[in-house]
Amino acid sequence: MTDRPLSSSQRAINELRAKIFSGELAAGSDHLESELADLLAMSRTPVREAVLTLESQGLLEMRPRKGVRILPLSPEDMGEIYDVLTELESHAAERAALVGYDAGSLSMLVKAIDDMDTAIAVSDLDAWAEADDRFHTELVRLGGNSRVVSIVNMMSDQVRRARTTTLFMRPLPTKSNQDHRDVYQAIRDGDAKAARKSHRLHRQHAKAILVDLLAKHRLRFL
Repeated sequence: MTDRPLSSSQRAINELRAKIFSGELAAGSDHLESELADLLAMSRTPVREAVLTLESQGLLEMRPRKGVRILPLSPEDMGEIYDVLTELESHAAERAALVGYDAGSLSMLVKAIDDMDTAIAVSDLDAWAEADDRFHTELVRLGGNSRVVSIVNMMSDQVRRARTTTLFMRPLPTKSNQDHRDVYQAIRDGDAKAARKSHRLHRQHAKAILVDLLAKHRLRFL
């Protein structure tokens, strides 16, 4: 069975997101819909649909008669986002531990952690970030609350934007890998209290590093 091709609007979402992350569409910059349509070599309809989706995810905003503005992200914004994610993901870790998943059900967490270890061993931070995303996505899914999944998904793009810019400014995230393993082991052991506490500490540490880098380097243009 072959994969269905992406719709024009989904392709526009993917391409605009990639250009925002890469900085080609710089934070704080303004663009007309027609300009974005020309950039993507698409008609304006799928571009407009993509803009509305990315606006709901906090990456840009539509301004009447002024077009599209790529939103900046301040250290204060990032701190608030991490506070919300810390609560929701820690809750998910706690709930996952209470379910009593078997080893097979936790295999995607293990694979993500192993891939993070491999990436660190060869100093491949892009691969590490991709595996880190997989870990957090799977953790939230295992928590079993669809509303938590939706809220976290809505905010995750903003975390990725900040991390993309700061990833190569921070030390190798070896502590983060151990944090992930601690969370996994608590879930595997059915220790809900430890799972919640371990993940909370992990997210708080990550927040401190990221917000400090944003503030130190004045990266308000994310």
